[in-house]
Formats: sequence, structure tokens, C-alpha cells
Amino acid sequence: MVNKDDVVSVKIGGPAGTGVKSVGLMLAKIAARSGYQICDNTEYPSLIRGGHNVTQVNFSEREVTAPKVKSDLLIAFDQLTIDLHFSEIERGGGIIFDSDSGMDVSKVSKDVSLYGIPLKKLAHEAGEKNIFVNIVALSAAIGLLSGNIETFKKLIEEEYGDKGEKIVEADKKAADLGYSYVLANFKDDLHEYMSVIDTFSSPAPFMVISGNEAAALGAISAGMKFAAIYPMSPINNILHFLAANQEKFGYIYKQPEDEISAINMAIGASYAGVRSMTATSGGGFCLMTEAYGLAGTTETPLVIVEGMRGGPATGLPTWSGQGDLQMMLHSHQDDFPRIVLAPGDVEETYRLTAKAFDLADKYQTTVVVLVDKNICENDRTVMFPDVSNIKIDRGKFVKEKVEDYKRYEFSDDGVSTRSIPGVGNFFIANSDEHDEYGYSSEEIDVRNKMMNKRMKKLVTCAQKDMPDPEVYGPKNADITILSWGSNKGSILEAIKSFSNVNYVHVTWMNPFPAEFLTKVLSKSKHIVDVECNYSGQLADLVKEKTGVDIKDRYLRYDGRIIYPEEIVEKLNSVKGVKKI
Repeated sequence: MVNKDDVVSVKIGGPAGTGVKSVGLMLAKIAARSGYQICDNTEYPSLIRGGHNVTQVNFSEREVTAPKVKSDLLIAFDQLTIDLHFSEIERGGGIIFDSDSGMDVSKVSKDVSLYGIPLKKLAHEAGEKNIFVNIVALSAAIGLLSGNIETFKKLIEEEYGDKGEKIVEADKKAADLGYSYVLANFKDDLHEYMSVIDTFSSPAPFMVISGNEAAALGAISAGMKFAAIYPMSPINNILHFLAANQEKFGYIYKQPEDEISAINMAIGASYAGVRSMTATSGGGFCLMTEAYGLAGTTETPLVIVEGMRGGPATGLPTWSGQGDLQMMLHSHQDDFPRIVLAPGDVEETYRLTAKAFDLADKYQTTVVVLVDKNICENDRTVMFPDVSNIKIDRGKFVKEKVEDYKRYEFSDDGVSTRSIPGVGNFFIANSDEHDEYGYSSEEIDVRNKMMNKRMKKLVTCAQKDMPDPEVYGPKNADITILSWGSNKGSILEAIKSFSNVNYVHVTWMNPFPAEFLTKVLSKSKHIVDVECNYSGQLADLVKEKTGVDIKDRYLRYDGRIIYPEEIVEKLNSVKGVKKI
């Protein structure tokens, strides 16, 4: 396998319904509670039942930002998992499988250890139920990795406590059986890869969390009081989290009949004065575009989390992509100010979602948090957020009567004073162009002034709130990678192998940091654009805004993650690259 101080990768595969994702998440939590940092990656087809599911958990004593191509241990719940993934196992790695199932392992390299364990037999011994097979398999993996079985059993109590004592005790028995079997039959194969490296008082300083959960927590931390979300992958766990915790945190979650209702409900709640949000994927957003513009012309604050997957139409509903950037920038007819933010990992998703609510209120417009599926559904260890750093800023917002109130009053910064119904400030809000009071108007002077006022918000926002993009690696590198979204993790792992390569990570798409990018990119001898879409939408945006034409584009649009090893291979082909 690998050295203990490097990344350890465990892959788990089987048909839908065998608990592949849940086993992976439990393994991730056990690793985190043992002092390790993790990231995982889950892939599954768009099927209600069946199909091949696989999750990969990567953990290390150091921060690990992306999965690796090869795994050290494979847990195979069926023959297909072995057939598809045996060639991806590191030399010295191993496969856990059911020794009584008749699985064919003849093609597996002699450099890979085979851990045949009677999984179903032990599961039946624990409780006469096949559902315990995954518990037996996971406990066997914990034994091989020298993990703490008591940590696992404690986690079982926490995760399954609501199912009743009988189920919990059966799960714990299954865990003991799998763990004991490994210690009794494979004692010479144990590896010190998940032994406890640190102990923490409860809770540990970091938690295992997905991008969807981070977005939900960011919204709650920012004082969100209303959310209307129609289910659509890959953002479903946002609504699951919000629905389950609304009483605890004091907000209202509503699941409407469709995406059109969702965005209109959110606009209505915001118009009434509370911080509100909706979430969807690209197909759902297509239905929202009319209301998207309504929020723009009425200058109603609104946060939209958009989870990207492959398209067009239904496309690749359970796979990732980055093909919605241009849609977010240009949806709806004509121009109106919209702010578009694109986090690159779980931590950024939390922070930028929370920030989005301030920006929506300050500039009285829509703010889109654009997140790809690889962030939405995959997990990372992150430090517990310090919510004290979140300062709620509602901007020019009054709740008392103002003489001669002009809701859309012309202003130097593009922002008028906002009010809410019921406090005595009469105004009109509709979809027509309007004067300062909100009365519909088609006068030339009014139209020009009002359009200029609205669009001035982006200039003000860029000046006051937009930070420069992060540059990782040497400031004056010969070779620069430009990218966004979940590619961040793989790129950060990849550039560790080179001394003259840096990475420019873009999170603000509108307004756009054109001046900064022009300055940084002009210093580089060679630029490589890395994106998960067909056309290189960020590279095209850079050319539009800066004139810099990035011709070398490494693009992937099959829904899969770009691995660090693939980026390393790409960089090795660039003239002048220097390895460390």
C-alpha cells in the first residue's frame, strides 16, 4: 500500500440499495474521528434501483483535497465491482469480497491481496438480515486498516439510534464479527493506516460535510428565514437538511409543486422583508428564468443555489458538469444586475452562500451560488465554522415611514432605499419599467436613468465587495492554470509536483475581476484552462472581459471528476515545466 503519511484510498462498490454511500460516509467519519482529514467521491447512475454505485474515501494526516485514481483497498459487494475496478488497485493493496458468493477473482494481479470473508454468513449470524452485510464488510476494512472498532460502534449508536435498540445491537454485533474475523484470519495483513493519531474532546475540531450541507448551513448562519425548493439532483440534500432542521433554527422550508412556484415563493418572502432562497439544477433553473428577471427589475433580494450537472435537457442527471456558467450570466432577456459566485470546495460553499445573503440585501438583486455536483454531493473534513465572523448587513433597508418615499430613487451607487409592505411607505412593484415610485413608465429619460441605476450596482459591488482571485503557488510562475469550481482540489494536489506552475482560482463570475486577471495572466508564458464543460466557458469569459485568449484548454464533459494524476500528465506535456 502507501506510506502512512500519504493518502490512503478505499473504494466501495455495489448495486444501488447495498449501502455503498452510507458505508463510505461512515468510513469517512471514523477516519475523521481518528484524527485524519478526508475527501470522498461518489458515482452512481440515474436509476431508482440497481446499476453500479461506487464511492471512494480518501484520508490522510494532511489535508487531502481530491481523490486519487488508484485505491489501496476495494470493498466489492458484487462481481461487477471487481470486474470494473480491480485494475485500479495499488500494488500491495487488497480486495474485500464475500468468500461464499462464488466471485471470480482470477484476473486480479498477484500483487493484490484477496480478503475472502463470509459476509452474508456473518450478517445472518448477527441478525438474520442481509442488510448487515455492509456493516460486516466495513468492520473488516477497519480491522485491516487498524482502525478503532469502538469508534465504529459508537458511530452506529449515533447513526441508527432512532431505529431501536434491537437494530443497534445487531449492527454492533455485525461489526464485532467482521472485525474479529479479520484479526483471526488475516493478522499478518494488518496495516497501520487508520490507527488513532489524535484524540479530541467532544466534538472534534472538524466535521465531515458535503457541499449541499455546507450551503444549507451557510444560509442558516446568514439569517435565512424562508426557503422554497423543488427536488432535483444534485441539490436534494439542501432541502433534506433544511426540512429536517427548520424548527431547530427558526425558519420556514416549503416544498412547492414545481420550480416556478419555488422561485416566486422566495421572491414573495423577500419582498415581505425576510431573507429567502431557492435551489435547483440547470433544468429547473430554465423554468425559473422569467421570475429571475422579475427579481431583477423589482430589485428584490434573492439567493439561488444552482447545482450543475451534465446537459442539455435531462442530460446526465446524476453526474457532474460545469456547463451552466454562461446561462447564469445571460439568462432572461435584456440586462439586469446579477451577482454570480462559484465556490471551489465545501468550505467556500459555506462561506460564499452566507456572503450571498449580504450581497443580495446590499445590492437588492439576485445572487447565484453556482456549485457543481462534485461539490454538492461529495464530503470533506472542514473546521467547524466560526459563526461570529458572519456580520449580517441588510444594506439600505428601512422599517419605518419615510416622507416622499421613492422605492427606486436614483442614486450614485445604484442602490435605492428598500422598504417592506405595511410600514407606511407606499410604492408599486411590477414587471414593467418604472419611475422612482414604481409607476410604469416608457419615457426615454426614465428608462435610461433607471437602467443605468440598476447596472451601477455591479460597479459598486466590484469596488466594495469583490476580492481578488486566489493565486496558489509561486506568484511569477512560468505556467499558470486557470480554473474554477471543484477542479480546485485536483489542481492543488497536482501543482505540488512542479516548481514553476501556479493556479488562479476564480470564484467571482459577475462582476468579474478582469483587471486582476489581465495583470496575472500576462505574466505567464503558458496558460492552461481546466474546466468540466465542452467549450471552456470560463476561458471564453476571460477572453471577452480581458482580451486574453487561452488556447490550451484541458476540458472534460463526461460527468466524471478530473483527477490530480490527469492534470499532472497534462502539465508534463507543456514545454518548460519543471518538476520538483
